[in-house]
Amino acid sequence: MDESKLSKSLGGTRRFSPHELVRIAEYSGVTVNWLLNGRDDATTVTAVPAPTARSRSAPVEGPQSEARRRILETAWRLIARRGYHQVRISDIARELGTSNAAIHYYFPSKNDVLLEALRRNVKLAFDRQVAELHAIADARERLVRLVELQLPTPGVLHDEWSVWLQVWTESTLNPAVRELYNDAYDRWYQTISMTIRTGQRQGVFRKQDADELATRLSALIDGLGIQVLTGKRGCSVDHMRAHLHDFIERTIVEGRP
Repeated sequence: MDESKLSKSLGGTRRFSPHELVRIAEYSGVTVNWLLNGRDDATTVTAVPAPTARSRSAPVEGPQSEARRRILETAWRLIARRGYHQVRISDIARELGTSNAAIHYYFPSKNDVLLEALRRNVKLAFDRQVAELHAIADARERLVRLVELQLPTPGVLHDEWSVWLQVWTESTLNPAVRELYNDAYDRWYQTISMTIRTGQRQGVFRKQDADELATRLSALIDGLGIQVLTGKRGCSVDHMRAHLHDFIERTIVEGRP
C-alpha cells in the first residue's frame, strides 16, 4: 500500500478499502474482524469460523510465516488448476524454487498441505466478507453483495470453486477433510441465514423460515456454480448471477409476487 494512503487511513481521513483490509490482515496474521472489532470471534455481519476451520500453526510474523504463506498460496493455485491428485510435493517445491524437504519442514504430508490451505481459504473468505459487508446496513444489499462474493468469476474465486469442488469428493472418503468441509460450509450457511434474519428484522425480507431459505439459496448457488465450472452449455457467471438475483427477489424480498 502507498505510504500516503496508509497514513491517511491510520489518521482517520481515509478508509481502508475492503481489499486493503484483507491484505493487511493476511500479512499481519490476524483477521479483518480483529482489525475492525478487536477480536477474531467478535459478533459481526458474518458467521465466525469454527475452531477446527482456523489455522492451527501459523506464526504471527517473521520469515516462517511468509514461507508458509507462499507454500499454501502455491499449493492452492496448483490444486485449482491441475487437480489435487495430480499435484505432488515436488511440484510445489519446483514452483517455489526450493526443495521437498523445505515443504516437509512445515507440512509432513500433502494432505497436511491441503487441510491447512483449506483453513487459510476459510479465513480469507471470512476476511473478504467482513471487509465487504461490515459497512452495508441494508440487508437486501448485503445479501446481493454476499452472493456476488461467491460467484466463480475468473481468477481467485474461480480457483476457490475448483478446489472446493475437489474437496467435496475428498470429503466422502477422508474424515479429516469431511470435518473441515462441514465446519467451513456451516459457516457459509449460517452467514446466509443470519443475513436473511437481519432483513426480516428490517422488514425487507419475508417472514419465512430463515434456515429453510438459506438451504434453498445455498443449494442453488452450489448447483449453478457446478454448472459454470463444468462448462454446461448456456451457463455462465452472468447466467448464474441473474438466476440468483431472481430467486432473491421472488422468494426472499418482501412485497414481491
